[in-house]
Amino acid sequence: SSQNLSEEFAEAARQLKKEAPRIQFGKIDVTHQHDLRKEFNIREFPTVKFFVDGSREDPIDCKGVRQASVFITWVKRRTGPSTVLINSTDQAEAIINADDFVVIGFFKELHNDCVEVFCETARDVPEMPFGMTASEDVRANYGIQKNTLVVFKKGKPVHNEVLEDGRQNKLDLTRLIKTFTLDLVTEYNLETSVKIFDVPVENHILLFTPTNSETFNAIYENYKSAAVEFRGKIMFVLVDTNETRNGRVFEYFRIRDIDVPAVRILNLTSNAKYKMPAEEVTVENLKEFCQSYLNGKAKLHLSSEEIPEDWDKMPVKVLVGKNFNRIVF
Repeated sequence: SSQNLSEEFAEAARQLKKEAPRIQFGKIDVTHQHDLRKEFNIREFPTVKFFVDGSREDPIDCKGVRQASVFITWVKRRTGPSTVLINSTDQAEAIINADDFVVIGFFKELHNDCVEVFCETARDVPEMPFGMTASEDVRANYGIQKNTLVVFKKGKPVHNEVLEDGRQNKLDLTRLIKTFTLDLVTEYNLETSVKIFDVPVENHILLFTPTNSETFNAIYENYKSAAVEFRGKIMFVLVDTNETRNGRVFEYFRIRDIDVPAVRILNLTSNAKYKMPAEEVTVENLKEFCQSYLNGKAKLHLSSEEIPEDWDKMPVKVLVGKNFNRIVF
């Protein structure tokens, strides 16, 4: 809520006052400051913007940050180095084991495009510690030859991403890394819905199924297997159709009891919905559906009732999804 965020923001301001007195925190009630709201195009609340070097132009948006400690990291990484430079294996071990999730960049040398993209990504993922190294010893210790970004979970590597100059961009890496703050498949509920939208992945796939059905375990394993392949590109969400509080989600996708298990993809930017053509929730069908969607080949799913027989009888025609395009366009 706004209130919570306001308190965390104030706490960050208190702590940074000692550590970094040059950074000033302020808050604005835009219900009374209409000109400022318009000037900075404030559409959602609360919005946090960071102004650099006294300039009103192009402030940096601080999105998805909800805790004082993360605010502090975000600000520090904007005003100083965004990653820790690692020079020894001992130092690497200490950093990797200090937190649940840690991101380390292993590089052959520290002056190339991928190092720059790595450091920019670190600025946008303040939830996790970032370190980088160009030490041959450290690279050899982890058996890494190429320029590689590694995500460690509880001290063990869970993802390796080879970095090549000009191939990756900051947003792709940010999306990928932020997905590790969620489970591979996230069950939709009131708590997780906030986190789901904090991760900047605009493609969501949703599996609608009762979690107490006999086939659930098998379907869920298939769903998780497919999720591994599309991490960072499509977010995998599970919606329990037995949970009455999920009613609004079923309505939005027009899912009825007889439709489940059902699989849909939603693009958050366009709100376009896609239905998996195959009925069975197999790894193969899921992968094919996701791939065809990413290739721009999936068919849009327009939930529509049947065309009424007398739609054309009166001066005002009756339109439903199925005849809308044909008649209107």
